[in-house]
Amino acid sequence: MPQHVQGVIAPGRNEPVRVETIVIPDPGPGEAVVKIQACGVCHTDLHYKQGAINDDFPFLLGHEAAGIVESVGEGVTDVTPGDFVILNWRAVCGTCRACLRGRPWYCFATHNAQQRMTLLDGTELSPALGIGAFAEKTLVAAGQCTKVDPAVAPEVAGLLGCGVMAGIGAAINTGNVGRGDTVAVIGCGGVGDAAIVGSRLAGAARIIAVDIDDRKLETATTMGATHTVNSRSTDAVEAIRELTGGFGADVVIEAVGRPETYRQAFYARDLAGTVVLVGVPTPEMQLELPLLDVFGRGGALKSSWYGDCLPSRDFPMLIDLHQQGRIDLAAFVTETIGLGEVEKAFARMHEGDVLRSVVVL
Repeated sequence: MPQHVQGVIAPGRNEPVRVETIVIPDPGPGEAVVKIQACGVCHTDLHYKQGAINDDFPFLLGHEAAGIVESVGEGVTDVTPGDFVILNWRAVCGTCRACLRGRPWYCFATHNAQQRMTLLDGTELSPALGIGAFAEKTLVAAGQCTKVDPAVAPEVAGLLGCGVMAGIGAAINTGNVGRGDTVAVIGCGGVGDAAIVGSRLAGAARIIAVDIDDRKLETATTMGATHTVNSRSTDAVEAIRELTGGFGADVVIEAVGRPETYRQAFYARDLAGTVVLVGVPTPEMQLELPLLDVFGRGGALKSSWYGDCLPSRDFPMLIDLHQQGRIDLAAFVTETIGLGEVEKAFARMHEGDVLRSVVVL
């Protein structure tokens, strides 16, 4: 029998979000209903609200979540009711050309629930990143549920569902940061700070945090940055080169998603170095670089999809590292809020006042 729950929707472009009654259908084949315990307020949710992703309004927002599997549909065997799970937005198919080549983190046919959640009047909702977790319960593809140790706090575990995984993975999986490397991270929000954590975990010798906000740079230092650069008052490229013996960093991670910061990343890397774009640009943005410089500087220009993670491999591993005290996922949680405070959380995010606001249900 369909259930009625409370959830946060974005009704139209740049309109304030609001709490509405959401209709959750029973799970069909390959689907699961998850009772949400916590969900982080991610910048991607703000992009959805602003219409920067697409215009399939209304959206059911929220995607950085953890909770308990309540029920599953026919054919689901990987999770069962009662399992504590982190939701992921790249449920691998297992049969596409990437999966068959042994590269499931590149899966080209990730899937979501087939049924649609709706408003009471039958209006179909578009769940953010196929999840829609600013709600008491949500319907997802069972493959979007990754079991982890239930001993970890939901507000901490859920962060791996997007931002923290994207940043750590950008460093470890995409950037292949290694022992003794120099790394620069441009943009020190939640994803950038996670890239700093990942770089430290990988053994980087020097980690340079770049931002225009001294508060964020101070936080970046607590996350493991060895040097900071305020690019509002200092040329970021020159500063990074000065801190790396005039050469540039081995890996530069761009966690903003803007052409001007990408150019900084491109010119701040060493010859044969790597640029990793993990910040999400908007559709109208364009990048222009001299093709001779692209050739002459060598190395690699990479985009990081979800930190090139494989949830079944990476989520449990990172939870274990957190429980061992080797990474502090709780440091990313600035505040916990209720469903009715999401609009205020967006404002605080815009002002740079929080690393992560987390909705707790």
